[in-house]
Amino acid sequence: MADKKAQLIIEGAAPVELPILTGTVGPDVIDVRSLTSTGRFTFDPGFMSTASCESKITYIDGDNGILLHRGYPIEQLAEKSDYLETCYLLLNGELPTAEQKAQFVSNVKNHTMVHEQLKTFFNGFRRDAHPMAVMCGVVGALSAFYHDSLDINNPQHREISAVRLVAKMPTLAAMVYKYSMGQPMMYPRNDLSYAENFLHMMFNTPCEIKPISPILAKAMDRIFILHADHEQNASTSTVRLAGSSGANPFACIAAGIAALWGPAHGGANEAVLTMLDEIGDVSNIDTFIAKAKDKNDPFKLMGFGHRVYKNRDPRATVMKQTCDEVLKELGIKNDPQLELAMRLEEIALTDPYFIERSLYPNVDFYSGIILKAIGIPTSMFTVIFALARTVGWISHWKEMLSSPYKIGRPRQLYTGYDSRDVSKLEDRK
Repeated sequence: MADKKAQLIIEGAAPVELPILTGTVGPDVIDVRSLTSTGRFTFDPGFMSTASCESKITYIDGDNGILLHRGYPIEQLAEKSDYLETCYLLLNGELPTAEQKAQFVSNVKNHTMVHEQLKTFFNGFRRDAHPMAVMCGVVGALSAFYHDSLDINNPQHREISAVRLVAKMPTLAAMVYKYSMGQPMMYPRNDLSYAENFLHMMFNTPCEIKPISPILAKAMDRIFILHADHEQNASTSTVRLAGSSGANPFACIAAGIAALWGPAHGGANEAVLTMLDEIGDVSNIDTFIAKAKDKNDPFKLMGFGHRVYKNRDPRATVMKQTCDEVLKELGIKNDPQLELAMRLEEIALTDPYFIERSLYPNVDFYSGIILKAIGIPTSMFTVIFALARTVGWISHWKEMLSSPYKIGRPRQLYTGYDSRDVSKLEDRK
């Protein structure tokens, strides 16, 4: 893996040889761990040029618009698989056989309920609290209820915690929504699929149980698949960093949820709807497109382009198809916000300014439209992202713990004061 070497020349010092590591695919990586022997270290804000770990889970080629989970293209998983199969793949490294899938689905369904006392936690939150604030709290609290599987050095405990988190996140997400609406919380139904069960807990009430549309359930399942993992993003890196301290899995996932909350990360699809509200009407589009093209204007079109993908986001292609299916199923017409979104999509796909800069509609753009069409409020978008991404987080957490690792401890370039003495209060000016 390290058959090549790079040589670092530092003025006034002997050359330093650094191993070059080669992965399965992707660029070679220079191993700088021995650099500390020179009394120096690297400076890389935002980790733009730094690999923080070795992983076998997900690979992204942003230049060519490729996303692979354990080697499988995301487009194929979205077309031929379902979310729980994808969960099994991320957690175990291979797609399940029919028998393995049946057992895994059964295990997940056996853990969909949460401890009844957990309901009392919700009463401590205001009804108008942001759902992500509530989600952070209740997921972190799970460790107080399921402390029978918190030994992170026990592989069986790690497996049980992983299944519990995948199983309980839809229940908790729906409970967060019901609490904000003042409606009774719905128990999970194990006769339904993962996505159907989530929609059941979200939109049904004890006095009216409506059948779940297969088209909407399929759309929800695809949203879960397309958000399941995305390599070393901010929230996944946060989960790994928290896990490196030996923190329990529920605390680590709560940390990931907190990182995901940011509008530059998981809040991006929520920001799309906020942007559409700001534009207001189709008649205002030209004005806001001009603002987006103006380098001196702070306005940004949310949901277009991606930090990693310099070509088209492969998830967006699948999501656009799903978006069309949902809008057709629901027969939504004369919705000003959706009309506005479709017009923006048309411009982004045809305007040379957007094409030349690869500012294509991304997964957040389409997922925001789908979730709104289904009837999910904007404030819940990031909660659903967290629900889907939990399996990716826990897969990375498990992978890290299954091999030797060190507690995360980034270095810094200090630019503050040098050592100085404390003067008496009366002498300070």
